[in-house]
Amino acid sequence: MLISPGKLKRLGMLGMNCRNRDFIGRYNDRRLYPLVDNKLKTKLLAEEYQLATPQLRFTIREQHQISHVGNLLKNLNGFAIKPAKGSGGKGIWVITGRDGDDFVKSSGAVITLADIRRHLSNTLAGLYSLGGSSDEVLIEDLIEFDTCFDGFSFEGVPDIRIVVFRGFPVMAMLRLATHASDGKANLHQGAVGVGLDLATGRSLNAVQFGRPIYEHPDTKRALSDINIADWHGMLLLAARCYEMTGLGYVGADLVLDANRGPELLELNARPGLAIQVANGRGLLPRLRHIETLKEKQFPDALSRVNYVKEHFAAETLL
Repeated sequence: MLISPGKLKRLGMLGMNCRNRDFIGRYNDRRLYPLVDNKLKTKLLAEEYQLATPQLRFTIREQHQISHVGNLLKNLNGFAIKPAKGSGGKGIWVITGRDGDDFVKSSGAVITLADIRRHLSNTLAGLYSLGGSSDEVLIEDLIEFDTCFDGFSFEGVPDIRIVVFRGFPVMAMLRLATHASDGKANLHQGAVGVGLDLATGRSLNAVQFGRPIYEHPDTKRALSDINIADWHGMLLLAARCYEMTGLGYVGADLVLDANRGPELLELNARPGLAIQVANGRGLLPRLRHIETLKEKQFPDALSRVNYVKEHFAAETLL
């Protein structure tokens, strides 16, 4: 469905050129990009700043280490395999259990240790990395998603993308895995995007492949019933990423673990614009509003979170 430029402007939609010029280019120092383009660097930085992330079990940095991976995985029933430099969910394998000597992926597919070794080798060679450069692999603890997500995700862990500008969370969406997305929370692959009210964490709007939907395509659960637990904690975690990285315009990808609470998955210095479609409203008015605020009036993450919960709630004009 085509929308006229006039309607896009009335909705306050942020375009790619404006995003790149006025926000990424102006507020993100390029020398800081390596902190978020590499998941291992992000994780180590988060640990330094005491921001919660899924526990790192071990890393694979060289091809010769792959021959020993069977012993390293021996006592792990569930885990996630992630390329350090991957993007868009590429190369991430989520293992949820065992089938004898084999492994069960989140999609239900059964794979062998040889399959894992081949995947690790391809990852190190740069198959999933930005620009095809050589990579590293992280093996992390499996996330047990909170019961507030029961029936809202299929074959995968739901995550939350929050766009943070100058330390203020300005827009949020929940990404729900589907059969079409192969259990990954990637909108371009068919995951569901649910816009969230910044004040409450309740659902506002939902889309799949850019089109409005009202129930999960696989589970048939009504998406209007979504209400994120510990929403305040999620916003605080996202807001604190500003001090941690120094990046003024960033996308924070978070999960809510049933036992450990909000955790940071990764950060993106060039967050996409689909979050606006999921919310049914544009980012630009909120970004321009934040630009008018004096930073000294908001000395910490808590003051910034309280401000956006009051001023960017669903019932407000912005």
